[in-house]
Amino acid sequence: MEVTFLGGAKEVGKSAILVKGKRNQVLLDYGANTGKVPSFPMHVKPKEVHSVLLSHAHLDHSGGVPLFFLRDGVKLITTGLSLELSTLLLQDFIKLSGFYLQFEFLDLLTMSKNTERVAIGEGRVVAEEFRARFPNSGHLPGGTTIILENDGRRLLYTSDVNLRDSQLLTGLDTDFGELDAVITESTYATADHEPREKIENDFVSFANEVVERGGVLLVPAFSVGRAQEIACLLRAKNFKHTVAMDGMALKANEILFRYQEALRDPELFRKAIENIQVVSGWGERKRLAKTPSVIISPAGMLMGGASVFYNQSISQDQKNGISIVAFQVPGSPGRTLLDRGMTLIGGKLVPVKAEVRRFDFSGHSGRAELFEMISRLKGKPKIYATHGDGDTCEVFAKEIAERFGFETAAPDVGAKISV
Repeated sequence: MEVTFLGGAKEVGKSAILVKGKRNQVLLDYGANTGKVPSFPMHVKPKEVHSVLLSHAHLDHSGGVPLFFLRDGVKLITTGLSLELSTLLLQDFIKLSGFYLQFEFLDLLTMSKNTERVAIGEGRVVAEEFRARFPNSGHLPGGTTIILENDGRRLLYTSDVNLRDSQLLTGLDTDFGELDAVITESTYATADHEPREKIENDFVSFANEVVERGGVLLVPAFSVGRAQEIACLLRAKNFKHTVAMDGMALKANEILFRYQEALRDPELFRKAIENIQVVSGWGERKRLAKTPSVIISPAGMLMGGASVFYNQSISQDQKNGISIVAFQVPGSPGRTLLDRGMTLIGGKLVPVKAEVRRFDFSGHSGRAELFEMISRLKGKPKIYATHGDGDTCEVFAKEIAERFGFETAAPDVGAKISV
């Protein structure tokens, strides 16, 4: 197999891996960077690609996939849940960035029509010469790693992984078998997360503290995954106060109800979602913003959605609280809130009076878990570190070689390798 790194090498965003066999080519993800002007991986002609294998729904992995469905001919292979969640996120992407995109809503229908759905853990033949398997990644509902086999050689593409169980998901399936090459994420390869139980307990304690002093706790959260994780956590810890949810997270809930087999504890999920207060209009939003409660609302970085409205009033009262539970990119309103204690209201940056705390509910494995995953690999694979900022990929690759003796590299975008 010849592998080309089209994106996601020495960067977090627009992940894309092109794999060429003897007769056909397949893509592993084709993401986008979703800034003001979106950007995409290196170009590849759709007519030269047999199939796109999608690991999960996040736009940095799925955001460019519709470019291959401006006409029939290419197949998308992914789990049914990833298809539905990525379609939800892509619809929002089109609404926000449509002027800069070459695809539109109709192309999502073509994408869906040409999708071959797989179950988590399932294997199947792709493009007549590849064998693909899709183990659970633990990162996002419906998300998988991808193991690709061709002519007796086996490649693992981790995409994004979380080795540990969360309230919502079972952790990464590491039963990969013998491997010849591994393309691994490196997002938190130089940083450890706090123990999950401590993060959960601290969050619930803060939620109780805010509500019991008569305040409102705003939890800006990603619509897919993080919002539901927080709801499940509050239910699991027997949180006694009102929990409300707003925005696109409610549509994600509807999808997840149809795929409960992908969740770690379907009963916990059902009870959590059935007992939240669903926000359905502006009158209810205005009332909730003044009612002691927890409000879970997109967008997770305060860049849009109902959380922007809630923030304007909640941030200006010292009895209230704001829990940052998602990664905040530099320059985002959420990052400004964390770093400077300032928020944008009426076009002006003003000081925040509410109590702001950050809780590291990452869906990625930290340093210790990534090394644990590497320790479980079988065979003598060459390991390629990708999906990391700055020099993270190079540092991770060097440390893997020193600890385990594997041959490693941190490829650049455009690099080609043979497996």
